[in-house]
Amino acid sequence: MTVAVSAAVLIVAIVMMTGTSGSTGEEADPAAQAEGEGGAETNFAEAETRDGEDLLAVGPEDAPVVLVMFSDYQCPYCAAWTDETLPAMMEHVEDDELRIEWRDVNVYGPASERSARASYAAALQGQFLEYNNALFADGRTRTEANLSEDKLIALAEDLGLAPERFSEDLASEETAELIADNEDFAIDLGITATPVFVMGGQPIIGGQPTSQFETAFDSAFDAAQ
Repeated sequence: MTVAVSAAVLIVAIVMMTGTSGSTGEEADPAAQAEGEGGAETNFAEAETRDGEDLLAVGPEDAPVVLVMFSDYQCPYCAAWTDETLPAMMEHVEDDELRIEWRDVNVYGPASERSARASYAAALQGQFLEYNNALFADGRTRTEANLSEDKLIALAEDLGLAPERFSEDLASEETAELIADNEDFAIDLGITATPVFVMGGQPIIGGQPTSQFETAFDSAFDAAQ
């Protein structure tokens, strides 16, 4: 897929490299991301869908705050966030205060796209979050060899999923179309690097510490009251 690189895409890529290098946890300037092609402002609030039929989401549709994660299953910072920060965010989900929606960008190539399809195949059996977390077990990404079709099916079986149904869903055209649509959705927002988050309509770029997400949640929650 050929994508015209806009000024926003270049800015996001630069901030991603500087904001995550060495996992410093230093806060990137989200305002720098708000310029789209031709200088138009990007409305990051459009990242959240609140779709009740979205299988790649947890939390109530009418939660006061929505967090959208743009991710890649070969992204080490995505893995670290899942291990370190997701448990804290899930506490807000359990309190019906937060909804989390995942969108795969698949910037690392075919193994990432295949893994994204696998996560959706797991979602079709009601185990998206379990499968997502297993792919990022211990805050680490799997090697590309461990993201082969056979390994992804084996992981599903280990989690108690029906392997034949999983295999069919993994290879289905419907699954491929949904993952491609989510990737296009991210690109339309100018996101071509991972991780990028949108909390209450405001972007959070790169491998930021849990405390920054808690602060962003508190601000978004207060604004929603």
